[in-house]
Amino acid sequence: MTTQFQHAGAPGEDHARRLETLARADAAALKAFAEELLPPLGAIDVIQSRTGLAMLPMRDTVKGTDFHLGEVLVAEAHIRLQSNGTEGYGMIVGRDLERAMAMAIVDAAGSIETLAARVSNFVEDEALTIVAVDTERLRAVEATRVDMETF
Repeated sequence: MTTQFQHAGAPGEDHARRLETLARADAAALKAFAEELLPPLGAIDVIQSRTGLAMLPMRDTVKGTDFHLGEVLVAEAHIRLQSNGTEGYGMIVGRDLERAMAMAIVDAAGSIETLAARVSNFVEDEALTIVAVDTERLRAVEATRVDMETF
C-alpha cells in the first residue's frame, strides 16, 4: 500500500517526509522505538533540547498566500552521534522533550546504513496509521456537513 509519504524524490524530500511522519507518530511507539535504537547508535551528544515558541504558518486557500496564524509551543531536540558525526533533529508541538529527543534519535538512525531499513519500516507503519486516522477524522467531519439547499 502506498501512502502520501512514499514517492521517489530527492533525498531531502525523503528526509522531510520522515520528519513530518515522526512528528505525528504515536508518542509511546516513537519513544519505545528510539529506546531500541540507542544501543547500536552508541554515545550521543545533545546539541540542543529545549521548548519554545514557533510561528505557525498557514495558507490562505483562496488567495494562495502564506501567513502566520500565531505562535505555538514546541519541543525541539538536536543530537549528534559521536561515532560518525551523524545528526538527528526532532520538533513536535507541545512540551514533550522526551518525544522530541526520540524523534531526533530515530532521525539520526535513519541515516545509518545498518538501521535505515528498520527506521524506514517504522516510519511507513506510522504513516499508514496517520493516513487512517486522518481519513476517519475527515469522515467524521463530513458526517456533520449540512447541505443548506435542503432547508
